[in-house]
Amino acid sequence: MPWSGLLALFTAAFAAVMTELLPAGLLPQLGAALEVSPAQVGFLVTGYAVASFLAAIPLTALLRGLARRPVLVGALTGFAVCNGVTALSSSYAVTFGARVLAGVMGGILWAMLVGYAARMVPAERRGRAIAIVSAGITVALCAGIPAGAALASAFGWRAAFGGLAVVPVVLVGWVLWKVPNFPGEAAAARVPLRRVAVIPGIRTVLGVTLLVLVGHQAMYTYVAAFVELSGGVRTSVVLLVFGVGTVAGIWVIGAVIDRFLRVSLVVVLAMVAGAMTVLGVLAGPGGTAAGSTSGGPAVLLLAVAAWGAAFGGVPTLLQTALVNASGQESADVATSMQTTVYNAGIAAGSLAGGVVLEGAGAGALPWTTLPLVAVALTIVIVARRHAFPSRRRPVG
Repeated sequence: MPWSGLLALFTAAFAAVMTELLPAGLLPQLGAALEVSPAQVGFLVTGYAVASFLAAIPLTALLRGLARRPVLVGALTGFAVCNGVTALSSSYAVTFGARVLAGVMGGILWAMLVGYAARMVPAERRGRAIAIVSAGITVALCAGIPAGAALASAFGWRAAFGGLAVVPVVLVGWVLWKVPNFPGEAAAARVPLRRVAVIPGIRTVLGVTLLVLVGHQAMYTYVAAFVELSGGVRTSVVLLVFGVGTVAGIWVIGAVIDRFLRVSLVVVLAMVAGAMTVLGVLAGPGGTAAGSTSGGPAVLLLAVAAWGAAFGGVPTLLQTALVNASGQESADVATSMQTTVYNAGIAAGSLAGGVVLEGAGAGALPWTTLPLVAVALTIVIVARRHAFPSRRRPVG
């Protein structure tokens, strides 16, 4: 295994998730500095995700013919510049513009990471290589976002984004040193997007991806506002508990995914639905601070831990289901589609969550997530022929 190169891609995934989601942990600080409401801070996540959504497929198609490493270096350089601008900006408009440009870089990066990792190893180790790179998502959720929130509490939010500007700079040198360069795709070898989109199971997996991400992001983007209802629990602690849960979840899923993908996905979606029910009940009627009563904080943390453990395995499960449905020859194109859908879900979720937060209050957020996850769970249970078969089909 080319560990150094794969860990460089792992770090790229880590930096991308940090750049995208860190504002969710810094709502009060960013809102005060930029003189906007928490919902408007949440829209910084929306802007990033919309840009990624719009950029992933067209820019992936445009750049498919170029050598891979220069494209990767260009995306990382873009992250460094955008995070540096965010760290220095006192204008909401400038910050929003930097976030949009960072989202474009994210769309390019996510569309190529899985394919890059797969090309670095023999076919029999492809899944393991993809899992290593994808673990950057989990580590960012587990350690990165809480660490960023803690850094912001100690030294200010600008220091957190300043650190995110330095990481990609170091990473560029690492990529040039240890990550091999691969040629772009020849025009004759490129699979048309429309042919991939109609492969049985593809649209179903993408639909489930959208539902889950909209529901998850509606709650996760504004978790700081929800935590204020509980009383006595700090946002950084809640984010840490969520992150530790994701580590446990990804570890368990990694052990069983090859044999029990369908069952695993059903279980984790049911767990998310259960956690949202508990959090909704905990918030109380009308979003009152029921969580501040005796035992409320403990129940809150247990529910968040279950939510994190369940969601930790979701990206890997859905990505594997998509590759199984598409076949290896169409996996890169299918992944770019999933990147677009993923970011559409993040954008729609953060937008919907902001609307719910402003209109009905933070206590209504779990009840916004629950029906979306329930629909996704129902689809997984029903779609047992192509999208989520009981037995894994060989990838060809």
